[in-house]
Amino acid sequence: MANKTQDFTKYMTDMMGSFPADNSAMTEAFKTQAAFAEKMSRVALTAAEQSAEISHKWARETLSKMAPMTAAKEEPADYARSVSDFASASAEVAAENMAAFAEIAKKVQMETVELMMAAGKEAQEDASAAVKKATNDVTSATKKAQTPTSTVK
Repeated sequence: MANKTQDFTKYMTDMMGSFPADNSAMTEAFKTQAAFAEKMSRVALTAAEQSAEISHKWARETLSKMAPMTAAKEEPADYARSVSDFASASAEVAAENMAAFAEIAKKVQMETVELMMAAGKEAQEDASAAVKKATNDVTSATKKAQTPTSTVK
Protein backbone atom coordinates (compact mmCIF):
# COMPACT_ATOMS: atom_id res chain seq x y z
CA MET A 1 0.00 0.00 0.00
CA ALA A 2 1.54 3.32 -1.10
CA ASN A 3 1.45 6.43 0.99
CA LYS A 4 -0.66 9.16 -0.55
CA THR A 5 0.71 12.71 -0.34
CA GLN A 6 -1.73 15.02 1.32
CA ASP A 7 -2.94 17.95 -0.80
CA PHE A 8 -2.63 21.18 1.17
CA THR A 9 -4.07 23.36 -1.59
CA LYS A 10 -7.50 23.57 0.01
CA TYR A 11 -6.04 24.34 3.44
CA MET A 12 -3.81 27.09 2.03
CA THR A 13 -6.68 28.53 0.00
CA ASP A 14 -8.92 28.58 3.08
CA MET A 15 -6.18 30.08 5.25
CA MET A 16 -5.34 32.83 2.72
CA GLY A 17 -9.05 33.49 2.20
CA SER A 18 -9.49 34.15 5.91
CA PHE A 19 -7.03 37.05 5.78
CA PRO A 20 -8.56 40.32 4.67
CA ALA A 21 -6.75 41.32 1.50
CA ASP A 22 -7.55 44.04 -0.95
CA ASN A 23 -5.94 43.64 -4.34
CA SER A 24 -7.31 46.98 -5.48
CA ALA A 25 -4.50 48.68 -3.53
CA MET A 26 -1.93 46.79 -5.61
CA THR A 27 -3.82 47.61 -8.80
CA GLU A 28 -3.91 51.29 -7.89
CA ALA A 29 -0.20 51.23 -7.00
CA PHE A 30 0.57 49.72 -10.40
CA LYS A 31 -1.55 52.32 -12.19
CA THR A 32 0.11 55.11 -10.22
CA GLN A 33 3.57 53.77 -11.04
CA ALA A 34 2.69 53.40 -14.72
CA ALA A 35 1.39 56.98 -14.88
CA PHE A 36 4.55 58.24 -13.14
CA ALA A 37 6.77 56.30 -15.57
CA GLU A 38 4.83 57.73 -18.52
CA LYS A 39 5.33 61.29 -17.27
CA MET A 40 9.04 60.74 -16.60
CA SER A 41 9.46 59.17 -20.04
CA ARG A 42 7.74 62.15 -21.62
CA VAL A 43 10.19 64.52 -19.86
CA ALA A 44 13.19 62.44 -20.97
CA LEU A 45 12.00 62.06 -24.56
CA THR A 46 11.22 65.76 -24.89
CA ALA A 47 14.69 66.62 -23.60
CA ALA A 48 16.29 64.14 -25.98
CA GLU A 49 14.34 65.57 -28.90
CA GLN A 50 15.31 69.14 -28.03
CA SER A 51 18.95 68.12 -27.57
CA ALA A 52 18.96 66.42 -30.95
CA GLU A 53 17.54 69.56 -32.55
CA ILE A 54 20.27 71.69 -30.96
CA SER A 55 22.98 69.24 -32.03
CA HIS A 56 21.63 69.20 -35.59
CA LYS A 57 21.48 72.99 -35.74
CA TRP A 58 24.98 73.26 -34.27
CA ALA A 59 26.40 70.84 -36.84
CA ARG A 60 24.70 72.72 -39.72
CA GLU A 61 26.03 76.06 -38.48
CA THR A 62 29.54 74.67 -38.07
CA LEU A 63 29.55 73.15 -41.54
CA SER A 64 28.24 76.36 -43.12
CA LYS A 65 31.00 78.35 -41.40
CA MET A 66 33.62 75.90 -42.70
CA ALA A 67 32.82 76.63 -46.35
CA PRO A 68 34.60 80.02 -46.49
CA MET A 69 37.61 78.51 -44.71
CA THR A 70 38.01 75.77 -47.32
CA ALA A 71 37.87 78.10 -50.32
CA ALA A 72 41.12 78.77 -52.17
CA LYS A 73 42.80 82.04 -51.21
CA GLU A 74 45.23 84.24 -53.12
CA GLU A 75 47.31 85.38 -50.15
CA PRO A 76 48.71 83.13 -47.37
CA ALA A 77 47.48 85.62 -44.76
CA ASP A 78 43.93 85.07 -45.99
CA TYR A 79 44.17 81.43 -44.88
CA ALA A 80 45.16 82.50 -41.37
CA ARG A 81 42.37 85.09 -41.32
CA SER A 82 39.73 82.56 -42.45
CA VAL A 83 40.87 80.03 -39.79
CA SER A 84 40.74 82.79 -37.18
CA ASP A 85 37.26 83.85 -38.33
CA PHE A 86 36.09 80.22 -38.21
CA ALA A 87 37.50 79.73 -34.70
CA SER A 88 35.84 82.92 -33.50
CA ALA A 89 32.48 82.02 -35.06
CA SER A 90 32.72 78.45 -33.71
CA ALA A 91 33.35 79.72 -30.19
CA GLU A 92 30.33 82.00 -30.44
CA VAL A 93 28.09 79.21 -31.75
CA ALA A 94 29.39 76.84 -29.05
CA ALA A 95 28.53 79.31 -26.31
CA GLU A 96 24.99 79.77 -27.65
CA ASN A 97 24.41 76.03 -27.98
CA MET A 98 25.86 75.18 -24.58
CA ALA A 99 23.48 77.74 -23.07
CA ALA A 100 20.60 76.05 -24.92
CA PHE A 101 21.68 72.65 -23.55
CA ALA A 102 21.86 74.15 -20.05
CA GLU A 103 18.30 75.44 -20.42
CA ILE A 104 17.09 71.97 -21.38
CA ALA A 105 18.89 70.44 -18.40
CA LYS A 106 17.41 73.04 -16.05
CA LYS A 107 13.91 72.40 -17.40
CA VAL A 108 14.33 68.62 -17.04
CA GLN A 109 15.56 69.06 -13.49
CA MET A 110 12.61 71.26 -12.53
CA GLU A 111 10.05 68.94 -14.14
CA THR A 112 11.64 65.89 -12.51
CA VAL A 113 11.55 67.48 -9.06
CA GLU A 114 7.89 68.45 -9.57
CA LEU A 115 7.01 64.91 -10.68
CA MET A 116 8.90 63.34 -7.78
CA MET A 117 7.19 65.60 -5.26
CA ALA A 118 3.76 64.90 -6.75
CA ALA A 119 4.48 61.16 -6.82
CA GLY A 120 5.64 61.24 -3.20
CA LYS A 121 2.52 63.07 -2.11
CA GLU A 122 0.30 60.69 -4.07
CA ALA A 123 2.13 57.63 -2.70
CA GLN A 124 1.73 58.97 0.83
CA GLU A 125 -2.00 59.49 0.29
CA ASP A 126 -2.38 56.01 -1.26
CA ALA A 127 -0.45 54.38 1.58
CA SER A 128 -2.49 56.24 4.18
CA ALA A 129 -5.74 55.16 2.52
CA ALA A 130 -4.53 51.55 2.23
CA VAL A 131 -3.50 51.43 5.89
CA LYS A 132 -6.80 52.93 6.97
CA LYS A 133 -8.76 50.42 4.89
CA ALA A 134 -6.64 47.51 6.14
CA THR A 135 -7.16 48.65 9.73
CA ASN A 136 -10.91 48.81 9.19
CA ASP A 137 -10.91 45.36 7.54
CA VAL A 138 -8.89 43.79 10.36
CA THR A 139 -11.05 45.47 12.99
CA SER A 140 -14.17 44.19 11.26
CA ALA A 141 -12.74 40.67 10.96
CA THR A 142 -11.70 40.70 14.62
CA LYS A 143 -15.15 41.80 15.74
CA LYS A 144 -16.74 39.04 13.67
CA ALA A 145 -14.38 36.50 15.19
CA GLN A 146 -15.16 37.69 18.74
CA THR A 147 -18.93 37.66 18.28
CA PRO A 148 -20.27 34.54 19.96
CA THR A 149 -22.26 32.29 17.68
CA SER A 150 -25.61 31.05 18.86
CA THR A 151 -25.44 27.57 20.29
CA VAL A 152 -28.15 24.95 20.01
CA LYS A 153 -29.73 24.04 23.39
